[in-house]
Amino acid sequence: MSNNLIDLIALGENKTLEFKESLPRNESIAKTVIAFSNTSGGRLIIGVNDSREIVGINEDNLFELQDKIASIVSDHCAPTILPEIYTLYVEGKLLLVIEVFRGNLLPYYLKHHGRDTGVYVRLGATNRQASSEMIQEMERQRLHQSFDEQIAWETPLSDLDLAPIEEAFSGAGKPLDTAKLYSLKLIKHEQGEDHPTHGLLILLGKYEHVEIKCARFKGTNMAVFLDKKEYTGDLFSQLAQTELFIKNHLHLKAEILGLQRTETYEIPIPAIREALVNAVVHRDYSNFGRDIKVGIYDDALNIVSPGGFPNGVTLDEVLAGRSEIRNKVIARVFKELGYIEQWGSGLGRIRELCQEMNSPIPIISETGDFIDYLFMRPDEQPTQTAIETHPDSGSIGGSIGGSIGGSILLSERQKAILQCLKDDPNLSYRTLAQRLDINDSALKKHINKLKEIGLLERVGGTRGHWQVNG
Repeated sequence: MSNNLIDLIALGENKTLEFKESLPRNESIAKTVIAFSNTSGGRLIIGVNDSREIVGINEDNLFELQDKIASIVSDHCAPTILPEIYTLYVEGKLLLVIEVFRGNLLPYYLKHHGRDTGVYVRLGATNRQASSEMIQEMERQRLHQSFDEQIAWETPLSDLDLAPIEEAFSGAGKPLDTAKLYSLKLIKHEQGEDHPTHGLLILLGKYEHVEIKCARFKGTNMAVFLDKKEYTGDLFSQLAQTELFIKNHLHLKAEILGLQRTETYEIPIPAIREALVNAVVHRDYSNFGRDIKVGIYDDALNIVSPGGFPNGVTLDEVLAGRSEIRNKVIARVFKELGYIEQWGSGLGRIRELCQEMNSPIPIISETGDFIDYLFMRPDEQPTQTAIETHPDSGSIGGSIGGSIGGSILLSERQKAILQCLKDDPNLSYRTLAQRLDINDSALKKHINKLKEIGLLERVGGTRGHWQVNG
């Protein structure tokens, strides 16, 4: 357990982990416990400083400390939360761990603030006050309901043209009769008549926020548009039009196989299609102020879907195949039509499709309240350098390096990031982004990748410096 905890601490604070050097004030503890309970659970570790150094706590007043934490949680949090409070010796120092599990009485809140303003959620490594839309979503989760299953009372069923859905089912060789509309919960019978659900209106694209905004930018940031489209209407046509937009802005590469010449796109279209379907099926439709965005840059294709993973699921769990469905109606329809092969396979399939085509593995991340798919364009690969590492010495060939065995391919962008940080280890994210003329999102993905493969490390937290290994 202690070795595992050391590994977790080394990774830094995240959605399920928070550090404090000493016991924080009462409300701060309560907010963290509430945020963990409302999101994915997590651990608050007392005795670790901002630099991720294990400093430990004083053993003399340990029992009083545990009692105080239990009292704070009991006095400040509602409904009742029962965290596990225990100690661990790590590297000869005592740590106090407050472990919280995701609750089933959502939403949890600060008693003295009430449900309207006292609900907190975990976004990344921070606790954020929940919006009214988030609170409503938590209430639906407690009742095992989804937004798209609920009746859209304001819209009469007779006002809707079901042709786009009927055509989609007809194209799949499946009938769509009234019984099927009921079983898929596209319509519900209440108060003596049939009503559409939000799911039906979403599939037909009847809400303003049900759209996909696409843009091709010049260079690697959003300063200059080269092309821009906004697709509305039913979800099936939105997906088709978005795929066509992406194809129009990707390069084709030709291969001679035997006597035949074949052309393929620089990023596998099946992987892109899978990411788009994931974005459409699993996004948060209950928040009417956001939409799906697709950005194509010189070095990347970026798909951003509003809403983090549902029901407190973490990225690791999703990649391992765990399936949690936010939009049950939309998911059922897409499964019925063959857009979804099997539950929980989406993200893994995206990675597999890229591996099969020898394309860079996309970076999939939960950034705040969004899911981000970043496909790096391999156009830069002819200028990539294969850097051989020597695990026995921890050094590599060239001026920029790492300390892991094997062969690492770095893009020109990644090499430029490492060189800048080697020249000036105190550069901030903003200054680095400006110097390289790159948007913040793409820079973060590059840096996370460099950290992942061991070439880059942040020493000393936000007030620290960058360390280039090698």
